[in-house]
Amino acid sequence: MSRRIALSVVATAVVLAGAGAFALAYADGQDPAPTLAHSTVHHTAPDGGRDGSLSFTTEVSAPSGVKNLRVLAWPEKSSFAKKPLTAKDMAAVESATCTPVGGHTVRCVYRTPVSAADAASSAHGAWHIAVLATAGDGRTTLDTRAADFTLA
Repeated sequence: MSRRIALSVVATAVVLAGAGAFALAYADGQDPAPTLAHSTVHHTAPDGGRDGSLSFTTEVSAPSGVKNLRVLAWPEKSSFAKKPLTAKDMAAVESATCTPVGGHTVRCVYRTPVSAADAASSAHGAWHIAVLATAGDGRTTLDTRAADFTLA
């Protein structure tokens, strides 16, 4: 092998090794995806002419901050049981209201009224709460079963 080719091969190897090291360092420096903790759901059925409610609460942490939390209640006996929810499915659902609780953590609460007509037309049985947490840097966490409740 000529000296010129040998130098070219060595130079290429050095450049590729440097690029690989940079890529690894960059990947290690990325903030982790948002994390969820202390998720709870509370469902109250309509009673005596008064609306019921559905309330979901969770804490979300992300080093780059939390941009939003989208929430969807879905019945176990639905198409989502066969074809799981995706982040794209969650993009158009309602957002929770989030307030800081310290550091990079927010407490998010989602509340919606449940009318007697809503309750009567909804599937009875097991339901799940799906959430999509989006951090300030765009990273996401999708939990399709963040909490469960039963609609009797």
